[in-house]
Amino acid sequence: MLISQYAYFGLSSLTVSAAEMTAVLGIEPDETMVRGSRSTGPRVLPVLHRWKIVCREPGLGVDEQVARVVARLAPHADAIAALTRRLDAEDGEDGEGPSAVLEVVRVFNDEDGQDRLAGTPPELVEGPGLLGWHLGRDVLAFLHTTGAALDVDEYDHAG
Repeated sequence: MLISQYAYFGLSSLTVSAAEMTAVLGIEPDETMVRGSRSTGPRVLPVLHRWKIVCREPGLGVDEQVARVVARLAPHADAIAALTRRLDAEDGEDGEGPSAVLEVVRVFNDEDGQDRLAGTPPELVEGPGLLGWHLGRDVLAFLHTTGAALDVDEYDHAG
């Protein structure tokens, strides 16, 4: 089975731009989205500004990708938590959910994915298994401290 996957920590807001988030945190994001940047019609807007730290490194399990993202952000957890509270308060009920999220995205049977057979015992596969994953206490503590939600999206592109 071919699998592609990545993880990111994102901050989102209706009103605060990714550039403003960067200025507050002092951390350059890996990716950003500007509200309205995908708009072609007069009233269609991407819902939110988004600031992201991402791990797309191939050959790593999801838990390893998440650990790399969290390791980069852990020293800034208190500042992220303060910004999350501010964004949640400013966006209120108009926001699309919590302003902070740890996102895991996995696509099974992806032509561009990594070749790992799901049924092969781990001891016979060199490198990490890509199907099972877990979140350690350090990651859970980071999510709690920052007020972030966990969102996992999984897609199957089997024909």
